[in-house]
Amino acid sequence: MAEPYTASEMMVVTAARALRNDDVCFVGIGAPSEACNLARLTHAPDITLIYESGTIGAKPEVLPLSIGDGDLCRTALTTVSVPETFQYWLQGGRISVGFLGAAQLDRFGNINTTVIGDYARPKVRLPGGGGAPEIATFCGEIYVIVPHDRRRMVDRVDFITSLGHGRDGQERHRLGLQTKGPTLVITDLCVMRPNPTTNELEVVSIHPGVTVDRVREATGWEVTFRPDLDTTPPPTTAELEVLRDLKARTEAAHRGGG
Repeated sequence: MAEPYTASEMMVVTAARALRNDDVCFVGIGAPSEACNLARLTHAPDITLIYESGTIGAKPEVLPLSIGDGDLCRTALTTVSVPETFQYWLQGGRISVGFLGAAQLDRFGNINTTVIGDYARPKVRLPGGGGAPEIATFCGEIYVIVPHDRRRMVDRVDFITSLGHGRDGQERHRLGLQTKGPTLVITDLCVMRPNPTTNELEVVSIHPGVTVDRVREATGWEVTFRPDLDTTPPPTTAELEVLRDLKARTEAAHRGGG
C-alpha cells in the first residue's frame, strides 16, 4: 500500500520533478523553495539555485525564511550584488527557469501579488512583486506553484504584477519578448500547461483521487482538459522522506532547536 501523503506534498513533489539537473533556477520563497530544494536533494543534485538577494548556487540546509536568510549566503558558491543578479544573470539570459508562487493566477498565466480588488481602493493589499516581474519576463520559462481554488485561479487577475501571456494570451509576442513565459502550473489538484495556440492554461494531468468535476469547481474559468489527460504519479516513499526531513529540520531550526 502506498504511503499516505497530503495534497500539499503531492503539489511540491510534482513541482520538484519538473526541474532538471542542469537547470539554473531563480527561486521564490515558500512553496517554490520547497520544490527546488527537494529537487536538489533528490534527482537534481547539480541544479543551480539563485535567490533574489544575490546568492548563486545556494544549498540551504533548511528552507529559508526570506531571500535575506543567512543560510543562503553561507551555503552559496558565491554571493553577488542584487544589481549583478538581475543585470548579469537574469537579463543576461543565464537563468533557465523561474519558479514563482501567486496570490491570483488567471487563465493566461498572469500573476497578481499586488492587490485584491480595485488598485485605488483594494480589499486587500498584498506584499507586491519584488523581483517577480523581472523574473517572469527574463527567465527562459516560468513554473508556477499555487493552491487550487476559485479565489486564486481566476478568469482575470485584478492586477498584473508579473506578466504571463497577457490579457489575451498573445501579449508577450507583441512586446517582443523572446522568453517562453509560464509553461507549467502545478496545483494541489492538477498540472496545467498553456494551449500551444491560445496560451490558455489547460489541464494535462490530475492528481490521484481528484476528479475532473472537482477541478472544474475549483477553477474560475471554463477550464479545458487535454484529450490525453493523464494521472499524475503519486509521491514515492523516498521523495516523501526527503521532503519531510527537510521540513522537520526547518521547523526545528526556526524555533531555535537546531
